[in-house]
Amino acid sequence: MIRTPSAGDTPELDWFKSSYSSSSNGEDCVEVATTPGTIHVRDSKDTTGPRLIFAPTAWADFITHTSES
Repeated sequence: MIRTPSAGDTPELDWFKSSYSSSSNGEDCVEVATTPGTIHVRDSKDTTGPRLIFAPTAWADFITHTSES
């Protein structure tokens, strides 16, 4: 996993609300953008703020771990 500082909005990324993001407040969600080799994650309330970047296997492990909680 890589954590990037404010990277701005990268135009080549197509952001969408994660299906794993659930909240009673529709504004509190995680947005995800994928490329062939990475999964980018950001806070929908701070789209220019820090982001997490996962390798596909790390993302799958993260989702598996968080869905068990």
